[in-house]
Amino acid sequence: MQIAKVRGTVVSTQKAPSMTGVKLLLVQFIDESGQLLPKYEVAADIVGAGINEWVLVSRGSAARIESRYEERPLDATIVGIIDTVSVDNRSLYSKREAERFS
Repeated sequence: MQIAKVRGTVVSTQKAPSMTGVKLLLVQFIDESGQLLPKYEVAADIVGAGINEWVLVSRGSAARIESRYEERPLDATIVGIIDTVSVDNRSLYSKREAERFS
């Protein structure tokens, strides 16, 4: 899994039938110091994430592990919304703090 920040939404009216009803979000990956990396990916959202939230992204075959998604052509899936991240006893991210300043 990787940590990413939700940066936007992706809308596709023409798509494979198996992708009908799948919410797609644009995520930007985050490094171990909390800095945004120049790498973006489109990920299916199965947890109801929102713009600017930090999320857990599962990639590859693990992105299709949920039973209702196993037959869909997914390379990345948002599988969790992050509440806090700590590194070396230092808070790197807190959803509560991020919401307070937005």
